Amino acid sequence: MDPTTDNGPTGDPGGARASLEALRAEISKAVVGQDPAVTGLVVALLCRGHVLLEGVPGVAKTLLVRALASSLELDTKRVQFTPDLMPSDVTGSLVYDARTTEFSFQPGPVFTNLLLADEINRTPPKTQSSLLEAMEERQVTVDGTARPLPEPFLVAATQNPVEYEGTYPLPEAQLDRFLLKLTVPLPSRQDEIDVLTRHAEGFDPRDLRAAGVRPVAGPADLEAARTAVAKTSVSPEITAYVVDVCRATRDSPSLTLGVSPRGATALLSTARAWAWLTGRDYVIPDDVKALALPALRHRVQLRPEAEMEGVTADSVINAILAHVPVPR
Repeated sequence: MDPTTDNGPTGDPGGARASLEALRAEISKAVVGQDPAVTGLVVALLCRGHVLLEGVPGVAKTLLVRALASSLELDTKRVQFTPDLMPSDVTGSLVYDARTTEFSFQPGPVFTNLLLADEINRTPPKTQSSLLEAMEERQVTVDGTARPLPEPFLVAATQNPVEYEGTYPLPEAQLDRFLLKLTVPLPSRQDEIDVLTRHAEGFDPRDLRAAGVRPVAGPADLEAARTAVAKTSVSPEITAYVVDVCRATRDSPSLTLGVSPRGATALLSTARAWAWLTGRDYVIPDDVKALALPALRHRVQLRPEAEMEGVTADSVINAILAHVPVPR
């Protein structure tokens, strides 16, 4: 069966899957060795979710989002979060027009398809919370008027995991609004050699077009893919498995906060998207395991004594996955 022409449940209507798979090759023209982060961003777009990117400075978090936007032919804007940033700097505000003697709304950078919230933990909670309505309701309310955001809409927020001076950690309620938390690691030795070789040959990260990055998919492909993902079947056994994994986090002696039902929903929806991306119209336990860490790691809170012993959220989730019975 040819997946590019079949419109059945296991098919690829309009070549949407092939187009989204081509993103990896296109983004690799600008970003080296970050395939898991690329896949995570695509999964988030398919699930209409948002992503928290965590990594030390200089691992191409910003470049990754810009390359994704260019490959998908989507509008993107970047906001550098600082201690003096105001909520209206993100959402927009009413501006007085002396010619008409009326106030008109000036949209902020949140009115875009891909919003890069750079170093989101460097701005106070008041400004951090300005994104809550946009992320959850996909609208911005100013002066009592709700203004819808463009579709698709994704917030990709970055934060530095090693520098905490002058930062404002995101509260658990806001962390829970992110569908996935993706770690962007330092590159391998060979990948780093490739990065330096590209720069020596004249690669300019500010000019993606010169690097050869071209649109390989668009909003229509994304919408077709979302429709196909919604038809991906989930058996009662898989649903019960997701619930059992999430409930086990609430009983873990290493955690003070386990995964909420919203987290269980996130894990199931991302597993469906991953199943479809890999060419299946049904979810298997391995799909759940593949997305468990990025979907759950930011929704749990470690006990202080466990943290002092070197326990991490990832290690707790991996231990739970090893012990929860897998459906046959």
